[in-house]
Amino acid sequence: MATQGIPVDLTQANWFKSSKSGPNCDNCVEVAYVTGAVGVRDSKDKAGPALVFSPGGWHAFVAGTRDGAFGLG
Repeated sequence: MATQGIPVDLTQANWFKSSKSGPNCDNCVEVAYVTGAVGVRDSKDKAGPALVFSPGGWHAFVAGTRDGAFGLG
């Protein structure tokens, strides 16, 4: 994985789901904070690809989600 051309190693990342996800919910995303990046992956496909955000990009994405910028209701 890479963010802005810089390689990001997520192999040892500590992934977690939102505290709002139920204990039996597997239809979630997981997030991992690593030095200089934030990884996001599908909780059902732990070996699959991950999106990698810069810290600023992650903050903008979360703010946009909260503000309804993506038209999801």
